[in-house]
Amino acid sequence: MAKLQDMFTQARRAQGGGGLGFVGKSKPTSKPRAAALVVELANFDEGSAEAAIKAGADGLLFTWDGKNSSSLDTLKKAIDSAKAGSENVVCGLNITGGWDKLERENLEHIKELSINYIVLPMHAPARLLALDVKDLEVVVSVPMQEGDMYPLFIRNLAAFDNIAAVRLDFWLGGEASTMTIEDVLHYRAVREALRFPALLNIRENISEDDAYTLVTLGVQAVVLKASGTDTTTKKQITALRELLEKVHHDDKDTPSLSSKA
Repeated sequence: MAKLQDMFTQARRAQGGGGLGFVGKSKPTSKPRAAALVVELANFDEGSAEAAIKAGADGLLFTWDGKNSSSLDTLKKAIDSAKAGSENVVCGLNITGGWDKLERENLEHIKELSINYIVLPMHAPARLLALDVKDLEVVVSVPMQEGDMYPLFIRNLAAFDNIAAVRLDFWLGGEASTMTIEDVLHYRAVREALRFPALLNIRENISEDDAYTLVTLGVQAVVLKASGTDTTTKKQITALRELLEKVHHDDKDTPSLSSKA
C-alpha cells in the first residue's frame, strides 16, 4: 500500500465533511492544498503527536538515532494518539544513526509500530534498499548541491526501484520569495533529474510570497519541524495549512512529479 502517494494525492483534493450513517464520526471539510503537510517531532510525545494531527497535519515524522530499540516502545503509543485525531495519518521514522546494525527484523518491528516509511541519508548502507519490507516505504534524504554535474550524478537514484520519495535536505525559509527564475531553474534541474515525489523542509515563518515560490518548486509535501510548545506548533500548522490552501492550483495547471520517469 503506497501510503505516501495516497497522502500526496489526498492533499490536492477537497474532502467533504459528514459522517458515515446516523452515528458515524463527523469529518471536517478539507480544502485542496498545494502540498501535504508533515510535522517533524523531536520526541515520541503522545500529546504532541495528537495535537499536530488535530491542528491539520497530514502526517508525522519522528526521529530515532538507532541506538536504543527499547525507546521505540513509546513510539507506538504516540502513533496511536495521532490516529485518534485522524485514522489516515501517515507516519515516518527518520533514522539518524545505527544503520550498520539494522537488519530485516528491525525494519519489520518498525513497520509493526504503524510506521509507513523510513528516511535514510545518502551515506546509509545501500543494502537497506534491497531488504524490501512489505508496506514499509523508503525515503532517501538528498542534499542540494551546486554544480552542473550534480543533476547528472543524482539521477542515478532512479536505478533503485524501492525508493518511494526523496527528502530534499535543506531548509526553505523566509528567503524563498527572493528566489529568481534562474535560482528556481537550478533547483528544478535536480528535481527533474530525481523524478521522485519530494518532501521539502520548510520554516514556520514563510510568507504568502514564499508559498507561491514553493509552488514553482514542484514538491509533493512540506516538512515543518515542531518548535516550542504544543500551542505554538498548532498555530504554526494552522497558518501553514491556510497558506497551502491559498496558493493551491488545479493539477491541470501545476505540473507535479508524482512518479519516476
